[in-house]
Amino acid sequence: MNETPKRFDRIIAILIQLQSKRIVKAHELAERFEVSLRTIYRDIRTLEASGVPLYSEAGIGYSLLEGYRLPPVMFTREEASSFIAAEKLMQKFIDKELGSHYASATFKLKAVLHNSDKDWVSSIESNVLMQPASQLFNEKSPNTLALLFKSIAEKSQVILQYKTADAEETIERTIEPVGVFHDNNNWYTLGYCHLRNDYRQFRADRIQEIYTTEIPFTIVHQPLETYLKKDKSICPTTKVRILVDKKIGKYLEYEKKYHGLVSEQIIGSNIEMTFLSPDLENGFARWFLMFGDYAIILEPERLKTRVSALLDKMQSDIKKDSTST
Repeated sequence: MNETPKRFDRIIAILIQLQSKRIVKAHELAERFEVSLRTIYRDIRTLEASGVPLYSEAGIGYSLLEGYRLPPVMFTREEASSFIAAEKLMQKFIDKELGSHYASATFKLKAVLHNSDKDWVSSIESNVLMQPASQLFNEKSPNTLALLFKSIAEKSQVILQYKTADAEETIERTIEPVGVFHDNNNWYTLGYCHLRNDYRQFRADRIQEIYTTEIPFTIVHQPLETYLKKDKSICPTTKVRILVDKKIGKYLEYEKKYHGLVSEQIIGSNIEMTFLSPDLENGFARWFLMFGDYAIILEPERLKTRVSALLDKMQSDIKKDSTST
């Protein structure tokens, strides 16, 4: 295959990415285009030789000279179609305020399409549907994500009226949000909590109200990923091995990762799964009951005991209910 067209497209794409951010790192470009750092350095030199005003700082990245811009680049039909999925996701999986901003941005994106491409996009738009598994935000706080984003960008504290799963009353928390992430069908923010004097996670649908302040952060926080990795590394876990019928294994694809799956091995008509479970007594044991008639617990004995206890309680409750009626 001729490398020249591919290289030309990559160089143009690099220039577009340089316009999209203030600083772009070489390793980010190498990962995106699946090429070596040496190739990226060569492409950057080509841009410089073509008169593109670039400057770089060792260990930081590349930037375009302030004010330098290319004319708008037209979207391909395939790129335009990707807006549909993104727009549908944004409508259902983010809060009301961010959703309205994204809708406005989408209209601007669609406005630059050729008429034939607009028709092509419209023809499939009504046939794409996203359905969230649960309510992601509290009705009293419809702009939670928007305000968290604002807080993170401006490095200003926010005040939450927060209600934990087992509490009847809300508690006021003043936090410094480090970041926002989506996990197990819910949105969370991780931030430094001034009530607990430590980092805590807060689930978006449990935030009853949120208020911005002009109080600046008191701490220089590390990237979000740093704290999430730390939480996982210090969380005590228990090794679990179970043997699952292949017929049911495919239905566990998502949740098995949430419960700490580390390896799988095919053994005849079964799959041996090994986990490092952070919550054996309740989380894993109750999850196992969902498919336990298609599985065997290999270890530990403590899990067998816990599952048996839960089954005994269920059977006892069923007997009590039948005798009372």
